[in-house]
Amino acid sequence: MIDRYSTTAMRRVWSPDHRWELFLDVELAWLEALEEDGIAPAGDAAAVRSSVKLDPARIDAIEATLRHDVIAFLAHVEEQAGDRSRFLHYGLTSSDALDTVLALQLKEASALVLAALDRLVAALGTLADRHRATPMVGRTHGIHAEITSFGLVAAGWRGAVARSRERVAAAADGVAVGKLSGAVGTHAFGDAGREERVLGRLGLGVEPVATQVVARDRHAAYFAALAVAAAAMEKVATDVRHLQRTEVGEAAEPFGGGQRGSSAMPHKRNPVMAENVCGLARVVRSAAVAALEDVALWHERDISHSSVERMIGPDATATTEFMAGRLAGIVEGLDVRPDRMAENLASGGGLVASEGVLLALVRAGMRRQEAYGVVQRAAMRAAAGRGTFKDNLAEEPEIASRLAAGVLDDCFSTGHHLRWADTILGRSGI
Repeated sequence: MIDRYSTTAMRRVWSPDHRWELFLDVELAWLEALEEDGIAPAGDAAAVRSSVKLDPARIDAIEATLRHDVIAFLAHVEEQAGDRSRFLHYGLTSSDALDTVLALQLKEASALVLAALDRLVAALGTLADRHRATPMVGRTHGIHAEITSFGLVAAGWRGAVARSRERVAAAADGVAVGKLSGAVGTHAFGDAGREERVLGRLGLGVEPVATQVVARDRHAAYFAALAVAAAAMEKVATDVRHLQRTEVGEAAEPFGGGQRGSSAMPHKRNPVMAENVCGLARVVRSAAVAALEDVALWHERDISHSSVERMIGPDATATTEFMAGRLAGIVEGLDVRPDRMAENLASGGGLVASEGVLLALVRAGMRRQEAYGVVQRAAMRAAAGRGTFKDNLAEEPEIASRLAAGVLDDCFSTGHHLRWADTILGRSGI
């Protein structure tokens, strides 16, 4: 997944080369602090840094024998640095390095995800502003409901994605936490102040009460935030797919000049990119379930979470970034068809004005349920092909006796339905 659905920068975050570089950064930051505290000889960290050239293949070869990745890394460094690496990893346990490196990777990956979501939010805002006054029929249960504007629809999409972006940002802060507190988090052979200094220099927070690991509720919240972001993007993509249906035809995702839609049917223009987004949302959601199951580890720690995170860390972040970028491209190049929107709106014969007529009758003194029955009767006849809705309404004695022709005409006004559009858009920041 990481190779297919990721940018070069995201692949770099999760590459073995970068992972081991971060391991060295963490270990040397700790070693420098040991020097400052008079435990390790001065200059050890600089000597190790200058003498070590990391080779992931060599680390893998050592791990094949030792069956422990962190020890393999330390052995690889010691092969090159010799005695100057004696205080490397002093007072630490493997998870100190593992969890702190994971926090750094998630912090870097989150920056890429947030940048992609920012692009999508901006694209949706531009779309909403451009079509703030483009009328279309709103649909509930897939059925014509009342008049809205395409700008308001796009503003709703933007709101969900923008909120998701903020949730991801908050969860990313929550997971940007490391620990350098030893085998069960007690600093038995370390120092709490030293931990705070080192993690601060690395740009991470401190797990206040660690076990052997950073608490996994943090990671569960993070992957859940990615899942919600994926669901918000799926909503946009699903709506685009419905709008592109032949029977609707109100908007369509971009289609390249040389693009082909079907191996058998040359006329096809399929919403394949939007379908990609919908499918990948399922993948990101699955990561949230796995992360939730990682929370309940045995006592101070077991290793059941480790294999899970090595999969969902790269895959969920890369897939979310990819989804946001792909959807932004769809939105930026969306083929919006206002004429078709107008045709579909008109095709209902004014049935979308039913609530306006109902409320006008209420204002004119008719009880609501009685008014509802009269309007519904006229609407059902029109829907069955027996007269137009407006004519049917005019033929109802209860309506004719209460509503003047001008009042009835006002009930069918598009402008009336959209008079608050600018206020709503302004309230949403557009």
